[in-house]
Amino acid sequence: MSKTALITGGSGGIGAACAVALADDGYKVIIGYNANREEAQRVEALTGGIAIQADVTDSAAVGRLFDAAGHVDVLVCCAGVASYGLFSEITDAEWRSVFDVNVGGVINCCRAAIPSMVSRKSGRIITVSSIWGICGASCEAVYSASKAAVIGLTKSLAKELGPSGILVNCVAPGAIDTDMLASLSEEDVGRLRAETPLGRLGAPGDVAGLVRYLASEAASFITGQVISPNGGFLV
Repeated sequence: MSKTALITGGSGGIGAACAVALADDGYKVIIGYNANREEAQRVEALTGGIAIQADVTDSAAVGRLFDAAGHVDVLVCCAGVASYGLFSEITDAEWRSVFDVNVGGVINCCRAAIPSMVSRKSGRIITVSSIWGICGASCEAVYSASKAAVIGLTKSLAKELGPSGILVNCVAPGAIDTDMLASLSEEDVGRLRAETPLGRLGAPGDVAGLVRYLASEAASFITGQVISPNGGFLV
C-alpha cells in the first residue's frame, strides 16, 4: 500500500512545497486548503495529489477531511495565520482567531489522525511553528504565543505517542519568503535579511526539505524535537 501524507495549508508557500517534496518521495498527497482553491488545484496538478477543502478550526470539517483521505501515514500541520500589531491594541476576536487556526487547527488535525496511527503503531506528525514561538517577536505577541503553544503540544504528544510508535516533531522556520511576509514593509523585510547570517530569506523549499527528512526512515529515532531552519538568525 502506498503511503499517504496529508498537508494542511497545502495551498500556501510552505505547505505547497511540502506537498511537492513528499510527492517526489512517492507519497500520495492530500492537499488540505481553506480558501485558495486555485492554488490548491495548481499543487494538485504538480503532485498528482488530491485537494480537499476544510476549515481546520471546524472539527467536523477536519473529520470529513480525514475520512476522505483514508489512512494517513504522515500529517504535516502547515495551516496558519499571522498577526501583527501592538499587543495593547489587539481585539478579543483577533487573538481568538489566531489561536483558533494556529493552535486549534493543529489540535483538531492531531485528534483526527492519532486513533488510526495508534491502531497501526506507526505514524509521523510534523507541526509547523515559527522561530517566534521560540524567542518571541515584538508586535507579534499573540502570533508568537500561538506558535509557542504548538511547540508545547508537539513535545507532549511525542511523549504520549512514542510508545505507540508515532513520531512527533516540530519545524520552526525563520524568515521565509512567503505571502505571510507580504504585510511587512520593505524596510522590515530588509532588516530580517540583514540580521540573518546567511544573508537571505529562506525559501519554502528550505522548510520542505526538513519536513521531507522528518517523514523519512532516516529520522526514525527523532521525536519531540523542535528544529528551526532559520539561516542562523537564532543560534
